[in-house]
Amino acid sequence: MDSDIILVLVIGTALAFDFTNGFHDTANVVATSISTGAARPSVAIGFAAILNFVGAFISISVAATVAKDVVDAEIITPTIVFAGLIGAIAWNLITWYFGLPSSSSHALIGGVVGSAVAAVGFDAVITEGLVGKVLIPAVVAPILAFLVAGAAIGLSYRVVGKQRPGIVTRGYQYGQILSGGLLALAHGTNDAQKTMGIITLALIANGSLGADADPPFWVIASAATAIALGTYSGGWRIIKTTGTRIIKMDAAQGFSAQGAGATVILASTHFGFPLSTTHVINGGIMGSGAAKRLSAVRWGVAGNIFVAWLLTLPAAAAIGGLTYGFTRIFGTGALGPILVTLMALSLVVAAFARRAQRGAPVTAAGG
Repeated sequence: MDSDIILVLVIGTALAFDFTNGFHDTANVVATSISTGAARPSVAIGFAAILNFVGAFISISVAATVAKDVVDAEIITPTIVFAGLIGAIAWNLITWYFGLPSSSSHALIGGVVGSAVAAVGFDAVITEGLVGKVLIPAVVAPILAFLVAGAAIGLSYRVVGKQRPGIVTRGYQYGQILSGGLLALAHGTNDAQKTMGIITLALIANGSLGADADPPFWVIASAATAIALGTYSGGWRIIKTTGTRIIKMDAAQGFSAQGAGATVILASTHFGFPLSTTHVINGGIMGSGAAKRLSAVRWGVAGNIFVAWLLTLPAAAAIGGLTYGFTRIFGTGALGPILVTLMALSLVVAAFARRAQRGAPVTAAGG
């Protein structure tokens, strides 16, 4: 009975994380289109939510990586997965509060690795998978997006440099609708799969699925729905950081950044790399700004984003490990996870109530 209760808590917490991932990463998809005037905020966010949902059904390669290649499913328990999810959600909410576009993906992986190490030791971690499929792509992908976006904007300015600005701007704004849609689709293919992989890992750990099983359809559909709803709820704090504080974008830069981000994310999804889509699109935005002139990029803001990126894996891992340690105070049953869930819900409700009393918009979000 305890194992079933813990499994239900894990699935519910995983879908809550997926929802926070959606509102946390909304800026990845829509900030460039909104800031250049290519689309109204409500239209851009609705469009992104639909394509996030669709993208989640395209592939399960990333889900397989998260479920089988980061930690050893044979020695992982549902409680370990639960504690890792709490670590990821806590870090998502901390960075949302401060308006920093950190990585939900790395928070999730860091949280699970931290709780697994706290429970079992470093034997629980599949080092080859963590390094080869998470850490190396984490460094390479934003740099690649930076270079691709820089090359694209350089080529764009060369091709249209002598055309009338009004015609060029309108053309690129129309192009942004397509590139933004492709980016939203790519985001769904990569980010929604991480939650699918975590739920699948919990099901395997619980004995509900075989060790080599793929995510069941209900897992795919529920993860797709959660991230789409989270995306639709918006992410206004991070939209401001991504869309206006890194560089002041024109439509050509927005198109180049979105196209570069979508290309890198789709290629990585094909190989099963669970990327930080946040840092990929930020890399594209910086590349499109730096190619115009280095001073166009607000490097201080970029530095803050970089620091948040470096902190994400260890911070989420520490929270995940501490959460697991707390649950063990109450034994190996369901009592510990239930108490953590109740405390987490109480803190979230109190935080939103405090913001509402101060007149802050409760729907604000960020990454």
